[in-house]
Amino acid sequence: MRVLLSIKPEHVENIFNGDKIYEFRRRVFVRRDVRSAVVYSTSPVGKIVGEFDISEILCASPDELWKKTASGSGITRQYYDAYFAGRARAFALAIGAVRRYEVAVAPRDLLASFRPPQSYMYVDDGVGVDWLYKNQGELF
Repeated sequence: MRVLLSIKPEHVENIFNGDKIYEFRRRVFVRRDVRSAVVYSTSPVGKIVGEFDISEILCASPDELWKKTASGSGITRQYYDAYFAGRARAFALAIGAVRRYEVAVAPRDLLASFRPPQSYMYVDDGVGVDWLYKNQGELF
């Protein structure tokens, strides 16, 4: 199983250039069989640009999680603290292998009613860039 994640463009770039090896989340998916993430780069890009494997899901208090992930966070402590303000638990997806698509996919070209998820949405394992082009409109 995969998830589609909405991620800000600056973080997307840091993921694909290797500066960001943790993707932080306030909440994480319930299903435990999720092994990879399809990356939707939010506005102004607005496209599905690649995917990455999830090698581990970390959960801890925000302070403890920062201690474990700071060196691969790709963000400042100030940004991190603002993101997790008021939260007792914080999550980090440890990013494994990354795959940037040669051609980014505009999901609204495939499905006019596409709405980017606030956090995540489940997608089938077979969903990848080749699948997207062959099965237009069946992704969501």
